[in-house]
Amino acid sequence: MARRLRIGIDTGGTFTDVVAIDEESGRLVTTKTPSTPSDPAEGFLDGVRKVLSLIGDESEVTAFVHGTTVATNQLLEGKVGRLGFITTEGFGFMLEIARQSVPDGYGNSYFWVKPPRIVPADLVKTVGGRLDHTGAELRPFDEAQAREVARWFRAQGVDTLGVCFLHAYADARHELKMREVLAEEHPDAVVSLSSDVLREYREYERAMTTLVDAAVKPRVGAYVRGISARLPEGVPFYVMKSNGGVLSAEEVVHQPITTVLSGPAAGALGAALVAGAAGFERVLTCDGGGTSTDVSVVLGGEPTLTTEGTVGAYPSKIPMIDVVTVGAGGGSVAWLSREGTLKVGPRSAGADPGPLCYGRGGTEPTVTDAHVVLGRIPPHLLGGEVPLDVPAARDGLEKLGDSLGLDLPSVAAGVLEISAWNQANALRQVTVKRGLDVRDFTLVTFGGSGSLLLCRLVDILGCASVLVPRDPGNLSAFGLLTVDVKNDYVQTLVARHSALEPSRVASAFEALETQAAAALDGEGFPRSEQQYVRTADLRYYGQAFEVRVPVEGLDLDAAREAFHDAHEQTYGYSFRDKPEQQVEWVNLRVTGVGPIRRPELVTLSPGELPAPTGTRPVCFDAAEGYQETPIYWRPDLSPGNTISGPAIIEEYGSTVPLHPGFTVVVDSYGNLVISK
Repeated sequence: MARRLRIGIDTGGTFTDVVAIDEESGRLVTTKTPSTPSDPAEGFLDGVRKVLSLIGDESEVTAFVHGTTVATNQLLEGKVGRLGFITTEGFGFMLEIARQSVPDGYGNSYFWVKPPRIVPADLVKTVGGRLDHTGAELRPFDEAQAREVARWFRAQGVDTLGVCFLHAYADARHELKMREVLAEEHPDAVVSLSSDVLREYREYERAMTTLVDAAVKPRVGAYVRGISARLPEGVPFYVMKSNGGVLSAEEVVHQPITTVLSGPAAGALGAALVAGAAGFERVLTCDGGGTSTDVSVVLGGEPTLTTEGTVGAYPSKIPMIDVVTVGAGGGSVAWLSREGTLKVGPRSAGADPGPLCYGRGGTEPTVTDAHVVLGRIPPHLLGGEVPLDVPAARDGLEKLGDSLGLDLPSVAAGVLEISAWNQANALRQVTVKRGLDVRDFTLVTFGGSGSLLLCRLVDILGCASVLVPRDPGNLSAFGLLTVDVKNDYVQTLVARHSALEPSRVASAFEALETQAAAALDGEGFPRSEQQYVRTADLRYYGQAFEVRVPVEGLDLDAAREAFHDAHEQTYGYSFRDKPEQQVEWVNLRVTGVGPIRRPELVTLSPGELPAPTGTRPVCFDAAEGYQETPIYWRPDLSPGNTISGPAIIEEYGSTVPLHPGFTVVVDSYGNLVISK
């Protein structure tokens, strides 16, 4: 009988991670293959072929689920292409005005320069017509002017356009007419409408989100279509979304902005599932890859969400798992500043040419090079599939050390110390800066490089313990197999709580649920299985930003009380006892959920602690030098096994250097639980 497999593929900057699960037995098969930055689809397909060859026998693939960085990388690199912007007459400088805020203050500079415009001023055009905030038409849509604008963009060769008319969140009729005009006058144009992308007030954020969607639409569309054409016909192909759900590839082509944090979201969800099964509800996730490290917070078994995300220099006001990314991966380059100080990242050697030890033409030392010369990782990756050139890494770091007057162990240890502090600062950003005590959390480390600095992170942050899941190098790919199909819908409805009409709220929620149901119908979910989650954005009257709370049925008073609680938890105070400070409703939201069967985590049988597979010289402290350190092969470990540092625990896709003074215990699920 053929196995029924679901396959998760997570494409990272250096490696593409693959996990296949047998739907009947729950057996997992994991592997990795080098990413192919020039054509990420090649790495995807290589990974699929590799995991199927490992399984060996005849298998039926029931679904592919993919986490992609195509949109993320395009925005991080600032390669948005030549965009055009069409908006309401009189508002042509909306993007220029932007927001009156200076990120991170002025720092050491006397001047702050705004980030580059996503659309230059000469490619912004306006069209007459005006709606008010209720959707009532004040001036009719100027179709003649719209046709003139469409023809102008066609003549200029601008084929990617974003349309954002004033108050289109309340009524989309003018934007829909603009799309009809563009279809007739400029049929080759790729068009994004704000009423499709983000039906929410705040014109600047809605415009920017729409333009980001338009910018990534051609590349994401071509990428997804290219993979779909090469997969077996009829097998569902889902793509991970930033909000913690998945969407069919056919729909992602129309909603590409939803994938801007596709890969990191999957890792956070996988970590939440594994940690929750192990009994940890307050978790910090640390996903270390070749290019960057992604961190997030899990409370009550669920990653926290935000709609205030930014990718590169561009705000993207869509629901996304609250992930902070720092350029501190295995490929992060160590370099000297103009002042002669040692820096690490954010620039990365990536997969090609990669670190010096990859032997592919890299010319600068990296974090991976520092690990290998200190003996903290073996002289190969992926169980021997990728041999490492240790002498090349040593030579590069020695040259760097000569510039600083440091010997080899000291400069390598310095590189790792800076990288650890970069990761720690990102973790503090999602905890301390948001009123959370990092000492109350368990750190979950995963990804190919995520666990290499865990002992130093414990020292810096004071976390009580660290959990390293099974197959940590493939946890993001595993996370892809744990998520449901999700679609988010929003409608702005601004009203004070005292004046809120329950019938109006009910009507708005029902309209949003109708949209969600239609989308889930298209995904093949019967109405009996569909779920709808209602939330709302509330604030105190006079505030500029909102807090999201659940709405059970139509219990509006309960939602108000939940807002008081959430505001106090987030900001340290509330006005629950001051009725004169009114609560204001701003946005209503519905998330449509199509549930997918999750893999079940299995417990393992206890066993005796195996003997080390060998030893090698490892340097944990530059002042103390190298010491002969036992090496353990993680697949041989069993629940109940305890190892005290110094030790090295290796497996196919990851390594844990256990420093002196630290202890690891294997739990019933095979996780490593590490404490000092």
